[in-house]
Amino acid sequence: MPKQIRLNAFNMNCAVHQSPGLWRHPRDRSTEYTSMAWWLHLAKELERGFFDGMFLADVTGIYDVYGGNSRAALRGGIQVPLNDPFMLVPAMAAVTEHLGFGITGNLTCEPPHTFARRFSTLDHLTAGRVGWNIVTGYLNSAARAQGQAKQTAHDTRYDIAAEYMALMYKLWEGSWEDDAVRLDRTAGVYVDPDKVHRVQHEGEWFHLDAIHLSEPSPQRTPVLFQAGTSTKGVAFAGRHAECVFVGANSRHGMVPVTQNIRANAVAAGRRAEDIAIFAMLTVVVDDTDALARDRLEEYRRYASPEGALTLLSGWSGVDFSDCDPEEPLRFVKNDAIQTMLSPVSRSNPEQVWTVGRAATHYALGGASPVLVGSPTTVAEEMIAWVETAGVDGFNLTYTVAPESITGFIDRVVPELQNRGAYKTSYGPGTLREKLFARGPRLSSPHPAAAYRHPV
Repeated sequence: MPKQIRLNAFNMNCAVHQSPGLWRHPRDRSTEYTSMAWWLHLAKELERGFFDGMFLADVTGIYDVYGGNSRAALRGGIQVPLNDPFMLVPAMAAVTEHLGFGITGNLTCEPPHTFARRFSTLDHLTAGRVGWNIVTGYLNSAARAQGQAKQTAHDTRYDIAAEYMALMYKLWEGSWEDDAVRLDRTAGVYVDPDKVHRVQHEGEWFHLDAIHLSEPSPQRTPVLFQAGTSTKGVAFAGRHAECVFVGANSRHGMVPVTQNIRANAVAAGRRAEDIAIFAMLTVVVDDTDALARDRLEEYRRYASPEGALTLLSGWSGVDFSDCDPEEPLRFVKNDAIQTMLSPVSRSNPEQVWTVGRAATHYALGGASPVLVGSPTTVAEEMIAWVETAGVDGFNLTYTVAPESITGFIDRVVPELQNRGAYKTSYGPGTLREKLFARGPRLSSPHPAAAYRHPV
């Protein structure tokens, strides 16, 4: 029996996410992202397809590395205009019963006390279906928007993140005991004051003296996602993450990535299987391989190489606007995403990637591999990734929306189900319970459990 594949839809509260230029396609409706009806439709479609969740990306700045300004990003709609992902979740949760929601939140610009309350609120309203994608930021424009001259150094951001997580665990896990809310109408006691504890934190980066304002939610701590694959990022994931989002352009290139992540979990005192690894993937599917290839070429006619380089410049911190298309890509160590150029090199270490080739590659699906074929071809390759690359599932990008996700649900999901590689119904409980068949709350040896008062 094949391993059960987990699936998230990779999305963003904007029109142009990972496939710049595709918003111009005559069948694309991604520009409807400002409409509530659009998100409700997507949520119901994903639940129809038994997706585990919608993974909502976010940035708090604009892509202005390419050309040294934001003109290309604005001209192409490259992740701008962009709305808040948190606002979408209650409405989508109201029209679904099982779908989870992984929400990106940048800890460098979120005060811990109010951020903890926001997630507790969502965890209550969704009956425990939320996760937090922990990011530390990578855009200088986002840092400037917060009043800083530039973003904090890459490794220092992870030092800050480690302290931030300890503080969040104190708020989510340690401030309220499970039975603090008494609702004793006769005695007139809503909350037992002896069961609620002040969080007093005096650290290098954060200072706080307060109680958490929300009573314990179904999961307390939301499911923890993380996407960093630098040395610091993987060590952080090994200690804190439950789900890790990774990228590589081949099964072969993914193997050392997944092995490294699981080794870091073990080094942190956890089990290798405590982390579910999701690979980014773009799927172009049709009834036959030939028709799928035709569909891919149709999509490519609308893709924007300039938009791709605008994204890549922002991700990597390298301005590609004046580069010759034949110039080889070179790794530059800076404070952006340090492994952003790694996926292309991992696909074939001996193959030289030029700027022009990267522009074509990243224009459809961003940094993800593009899997093209019939339902049989796609299903077999996805199963092969899980079996040989050590991943647990995929974050699926969209190309033409909602066509790409609807086509996947109608064509690939039944094929995976017929092969026993994908669920035919949802399991019970919270997002954590659905993903790991345990929970609903974090347990030892995860560090969050140590902050909770014993029952």
